[in-house]
Amino acid sequence: MASVAEVGLQAPRPRASGAAVDFIDRWIWVFTVALIIATVLAGFVPDSVMKVGLVEAGKRPPFPLVLHVHAALMGSWLLLLLAQTTLLATGRRALHMQLGVAATVLAPAIVVTGLVLVPTMYHASWAAAHAANPSLAPNAVPPKMAFATNIALNQLRVGVLFPVVVAIGLLARRRDAGLHKRMMILATVLPLGAAVSRISWLPTTTPASGLTIDLLPVLVIAPLFAWDLYRLRRVHGAYLIWFGLLLPCVAIDYVLWNSPWWFATWPHWLGLT
Repeated sequence: MASVAEVGLQAPRPRASGAAVDFIDRWIWVFTVALIIATVLAGFVPDSVMKVGLVEAGKRPPFPLVLHVHAALMGSWLLLLLAQTTLLATGRRALHMQLGVAATVLAPAIVVTGLVLVPTMYHASWAAAHAANPSLAPNAVPPKMAFATNIALNQLRVGVLFPVVVAIGLLARRRDAGLHKRMMILATVLPLGAAVSRISWLPTTTPASGLTIDLLPVLVIAPLFAWDLYRLRRVHGAYLIWFGLLLPCVAIDYVLWNSPWWFATWPHWLGLT
């Protein structure tokens, strides 16, 4: 059976190159990361400004410390990815490899803070919903918690897949540079649903389903995927690995989304019911 690294190594010889093709080969990675960052900013900046205003007006409690830490770590990850792709585009491979060590520290820290942040924010929303509905029993599930409960499915998926995809990318960095750089970008796309769901002018299928939260982030890597198809004349193994990991998790999410079992189970797991 072929190993993960071998899947990425089996690409055929790229199409003939030229000045324009070489330029795109180097800078498509920077463009993709810039597109990811633009999506994050479009989702989180307006949302954060609005929520900070509510905190200052006393209409919601201050943000927990873990949220600030997680946001700083994710911002550092995006800046690291932008720096890494830029270093490769400008031919500074040695510095790229030295700086890449930071990913082995940032990725676990992001996962740990994310695992703390998700239940912390859910508990806060639960308390606020109960405060707004004092007639509810302490262990009753507030109707307003339905969306947050569904979104927890996406958050759990990211918490599982992000470290797996990053690990595959890091393990391949010396044996298969092509697999490595694609997996690092694909790992970063996984939590992008959090930003997409906050962009109010985008079409959405919520609360009925999480379809747009899953599909819209994939559009961010569409230019890179299309360029890979043109250059390699096949689907690179990195995408096959990524979709192979992602699709079963998405299928589970769609089965559980809006299900009574999940609405009862998630609060119970968090010790709320």
